Amino acid sequence: MQRRNPHIIISGGGTGGHIFPALAIARALKEMLPDAMILFIGAKGKMEMEKVPAAGFPIKGLWISGLRRELSFDNLVFPFKVIFSTIKSIFIIRKFKADIAVGVGGFASGPALRAASLLGVPTVIQEQNSFPGITNKMLGRKASKICVAYEGMEKYFPKEKIILTGNPVRQDLLNKINNRDEALTHFKLSNKKTILIIGGSLGARTINQSVIEDLNKIGASDCQILWQTGKNYFTNAKKAKDESGFENVNVMDFIARMDLAYACADVIISRAGAGTISELCLVGKPVILVPSPNVAEDHQTQNALALVNKNAAIMIRDVDAPDSLIDVALDLINNENKKSELAKNISELALKDSAIIIAQEVLKLIK
Repeated sequence: MQRRNPHIIISGGGTGGHIFPALAIARALKEMLPDAMILFIGAKGKMEMEKVPAAGFPIKGLWISGLRRELSFDNLVFPFKVIFSTIKSIFIIRKFKADIAVGVGGFASGPALRAASLLGVPTVIQEQNSFPGITNKMLGRKASKICVAYEGMEKYFPKEKIILTGNPVRQDLLNKINNRDEALTHFKLSNKKTILIIGGSLGARTINQSVIEDLNKIGASDCQILWQTGKNYFTNAKKAKDESGFENVNVMDFIARMDLAYACADVIISRAGAGTISELCLVGKPVILVPSPNVAEDHQTQNALALVNKNAAIMIRDVDAPDSLIDVALDLINNENKKSELAKNISELALKDSAIIIAQEVLKLIK
């Protein structure tokens, strides 16, 4: 007999790209079943230990981290961290009397879902990328359901377990998508064609450096840029903008109103994180992707290629960005046919209501 209040574990985190989908799923579950008990499992010292309680959900922390590329003490103790975290997860899941465990990726997801499988608790994997990591491939063998954001994932997971759901994204992004005038006013921009440049909340060094080096080309163009540098790069970018004297450059360390930023954009330059790409598909604007080379198993390049192969985006390698990024962007913003083609194709890849669909699958599995 099913409990009136199902007990649900959600594990993972490490970055906003994992935490936001996890919280979106949790909120969807609570909307469908207000009596549901939800407990998060995260990694000690990572941002989920602050973000999840701030969103109103309890969380338990594990002593876990990822492998480093260079030889280090952390790599030597990594096997012990995995064993310790798996054992702790077993105790957490038993005490909580979990009915199901959902993994969204990140350091804590592996030990938590492994522990759930050992205890016979059904598991759901939310795989965000087009190329899954080793951990999720292993966990997929025992998972009850695998929620994916890209087609063709039967190469990595059992076909019968896969459901195409997309990645949960911010639900308010499209509320202002047609309010271009309001967006231009909000950012103090003129009525010119606009390139939106985003590299994540911390910023993307190569993208920012590429913009700084080609500010003269931007200043001489008939378009304008809205440029989110990230907090780590804002000082240098602001100095370069001030010294240039160009009025068609609005530089910000962080853009809180991304709904308005997307609304005023004619072309978007971005990294290729899974969550970001899911947002960009919903927004339906022409996109130039510059995948970060500093991610595990080159996930971002695989994510970008999934769009490029359907003529839904342009990709520029990180190493090529300083020489070509701004030139490509300025060419694209004046090419109406290419913009329309890219916008149409990326819109066709959008998957809506992902959090709701995933939550429905989770509730179906609870006996």
